Amino acid sequence: MNTPNALIRALVFAYHNVGVGCIKALLEAGIQIEMVVTHADDPHETIWFDSVAALCQERGIACIQPDASGLLDLLPQFKKIAPDYIFSFYYRHLIASDILAVARIAALNMHGSLLPKYRGRAPVNWAILHGETETGASLHIMEAKPDAGDIVGQVAVPIDPDEDATAVFAKVSNAAVQVMQATLPALLKGHVPRTPNVLAEGSYFGGRKPEDGRIQWSQDALQVHNLIRAVAPPYPGAFTDWQGARMVIAKSKLNSALPSSLDLGQPGIQVVDNRVFGICGNRQAIEIMVWQPASSNAN
Repeated sequence: MNTPNALIRALVFAYHNVGVGCIKALLEAGIQIEMVVTHADDPHETIWFDSVAALCQERGIACIQPDASGLLDLLPQFKKIAPDYIFSFYYRHLIASDILAVARIAALNMHGSLLPKYRGRAPVNWAILHGETETGASLHIMEAKPDAGDIVGQVAVPIDPDEDATAVFAKVSNAAVQVMQATLPALLKGHVPRTPNVLAEGSYFGGRKPEDGRIQWSQDALQVHNLIRAVAPPYPGAFTDWQGARMVIAKSKLNSALPSSLDLGQPGIQVVDNRVFGICGNRQAIEIMVWQPASSNAN
């Protein structure tokens, strides 16, 4: 990969662990990153992930943090860069078609699901919420419609029954790097593999709000357990109200041995023998292993 690599120039939009890992993969392949566009960290968000801006500073890469509304104002600068590729690695805003068109070969996005499933926002969280047993990372052609372009590369990872979103996201982040490593040899030659992204066979989901974490105890135990692990801290967390306080449940367990004194006909929280249970629909229960007042989980 040594001879042609220096000729490949990239403009990169990136954030989060996926951004850091995939930028490192580009650098290791010898791609010349002319500029990275990233986000300024939100002071109201728990920052538990690696910093793209810090990586760029460490590696001497030009890095900017514009507001989404100002991206098109940078179009002349992007045209001057004249990149062979534009890459988007967990950048949180849609990139306008006028910017995508600047790429000489292709504009490519890394998405945290096995497309066409779970297009849209928060794909890892949605996959866990729906009880999926696998997800992955997909590199695809960027189009005006989100996550709709042809698939360039894909790697699957398993989702274990008790894994939370942070654990699964770590797997997806590693899978994203594997996708890059597998596809870069072709990309370096100017060849972009394409597999149709058949949207009719997939699904699309929007972003999740903290209020979406409210537990409905009328649901069955598996649904409640999946919600808890899908949004467990450092995400906003699944929550319930108990004795006048809002409690965030960080970890739950299915199929615990239940005390005989537990009243399965009363949905909600019950504390028996110093153990905490959530009584769910259909006379099912989960054991609550970790919970805390919502105020201590504030972002």
